[in-house]
Amino acid sequence: MEQPADDAEWWKHAVVYQVAPRSFHDSNGDGIGDLGGLLERMDHFSWLGVDAVWLCPIYPTPNRDFGYDVSDFCALAPEMGTMEQLDELIARLHERDIRLLLDFVPNHTADDHAWFRASRSSRADPQRDWYVWRDGAANGGAPNNWLSRFGGSAWEWDEGTGQYYYHAFLKEQPDLNWYNPSVRAAMHDVLRFWLRRGVDGFRVDAAAVLAEDDLLRDDPPDPEAEEMPPPGRLKRAYSDDRPETLGYIEEIRAVVDEFPDRVLLAEVDVASGDPGRFYGFDTPRFHLPLNYVLLDCSWEPDALGAEIDAYFASVMSHGWPNWVIGSHDKPRIASKIGYDKVGIAAVLLFTLPGTAILYQGDEIGMPDVEIPRDRVRDPFALRVPGFGLGRDPHRVPMRWSPGPNADFTTGEPWLPMGAIESGSTVAEQAADEMSLLHLFRRLIRFRHSALCPRDSFRPWRNQAGVMLFERHGRAGRHLVAANLSGGRRLLDLKLRGTVAISTRPDREATRLDGPLELKRDEALVLHIESD
Repeated sequence: MEQPADDAEWWKHAVVYQVAPRSFHDSNGDGIGDLGGLLERMDHFSWLGVDAVWLCPIYPTPNRDFGYDVSDFCALAPEMGTMEQLDELIARLHERDIRLLLDFVPNHTADDHAWFRASRSSRADPQRDWYVWRDGAANGGAPNNWLSRFGGSAWEWDEGTGQYYYHAFLKEQPDLNWYNPSVRAAMHDVLRFWLRRGVDGFRVDAAAVLAEDDLLRDDPPDPEAEEMPPPGRLKRAYSDDRPETLGYIEEIRAVVDEFPDRVLLAEVDVASGDPGRFYGFDTPRFHLPLNYVLLDCSWEPDALGAEIDAYFASVMSHGWPNWVIGSHDKPRIASKIGYDKVGIAAVLLFTLPGTAILYQGDEIGMPDVEIPRDRVRDPFALRVPGFGLGRDPHRVPMRWSPGPNADFTTGEPWLPMGAIESGSTVAEQAADEMSLLHLFRRLIRFRHSALCPRDSFRPWRNQAGVMLFERHGRAGRHLVAANLSGGRRLLDLKLRGTVAISTRPDREATRLDGPLELKRDEALVLHIESD
C-alpha cells in the first residue's frame, strides 16, 4: 500500500483526528457507525486539513467493552465492514496525504478469543501460560488483593481447571502474560500484519499495564483515596506501571521501526512520575505518550500556565510534546469549560508547540449527553455506579446535519443523540464562516503555513487572567493571548502587529498599534511587527 509523501517525522507537525467508528457515521442503517460511513465522510477530514485519522478498535468483539475486548486481532468486526473497505479507506486517505492509525490493545483479549479458549481448556495446553493463571491463597480465596478497574477483585475463578486468572479490567477481558516470549512474538506479528496492510501507526491502549508483579505482592491502601471509587482505593504499586513493561514497549517500538515513517501513540499517565521514561532514553519507546493536561487541568490561567510549563519541563529533554483536547474516555472539553471557551482551547491546541490531537465533534463543540438509565451501555457506569465514571456521554454519535438523528443513521442510534440545538451540526457550521468549525479549519491552516514545529516557545507573565506566550520562527514573531478572566481585558503591551487568528473572526487582519483589547472568552494570535 503506497504511503503518503515521505517525511520520517511527519507526526511532529501533524494534526491527529480521533474517530470512534461506532459513533462517526452509519452507512447501512443498523445504528452503528462503520467503515462505509468513514468512506462517505472522507471529505470532512480533507476540508478540516487534518494529517492523520486514528480509529478506536474495529476488531471482532463481543462488545462488553465496545471494542476493547478483542476476539481476533487480525480481522474486522462484521458490523464495522470488510477488509476491502479498510484497504479502500487507507488508499483514499493516502491519496489525500492523510495517515491512518489504529488502536492496538495488547494487555488483554476477550474471553472468547481462540488463545484464551485454548488456555482455559487444560492446565497442560501449550497456551496455558499465555494468560496469568495462579493458585488461590492459602485460605482458598483470590491470590492477592488486586482490584479490577471495573470494580471487585481482579481475579476470576475457573472451575474447569481449578485456578484463578487475572483481569485488570472486566472478567471477560483476561490479561495476556507478557512475561511469556511467545505472547510477545504473537503480538509483534499482529503489529506487522496491519503495518504491511499500510497502517501508519498505532495508539497503544493501557500501555503501562502490560506487566504485573510476578511475586503477586498486595497493593497497599491509599490513605488519600477514601472518596475515590472502590477500584481506586489501593495504590497500584504492584499491579500497574512495572519496570518490566518498559522493555516490552521497547520491543513494540523495534517492530514498528521495521517500517518507515510510522508512529506510536500511547495511553499512559504522563502526569505522574517522569514521563520521559515512556519516550525512552538510550532505547526509544513511544513517539507520543498522550498528554491530557488541557482536558484534566483547572482552566484558571495561572494553574493552566503552570501545568503547561511543568509538562514542557518534563518532556522536552526526552521527546516531543503533544496536546489533546478530546477523548472517548474523558468528559468533552465543551462540557468541562463551556461552549464559549472551546475556541480558546482550539487556539492553545494548535499554537502550543507539539502534535495536536482532537476527538470527533470537538470541532463543533459537541457536549456530553446525559444518558437515560435504561440506555446506559458502558461497563464503568453499570459496575461502578454513583461516581460519574460512565463514558457513554462522551461517545454519543456525531452530529452531521439537522434532521432525524442528525444524519448519523437512518436507523436507531446505538446511543441516544441528545437534544440537538440549532447551529450545532457540521452542515450548519460549515455554512457559517463565523462558526467554531471554521475557526478550527483556519487554525489548522495557520498552523501548517505559519508555525514550524521547532519555532521557539517563550511564555510571558500572565496578566489580569490572560495567558500569554510567544512563538518565534520562520514566519516571524507571534503572540498568543487567551482571555480566561471571564470578562473584557485591556492590556498595555506596547506592540504593533496584525491579528492573524481570533476566536472573533471579524478581528482577523486588523492592525494593532497600542493596547490590546480582548473580549470575554476571546483568544487571538498576533503577528508582531519588528521594530
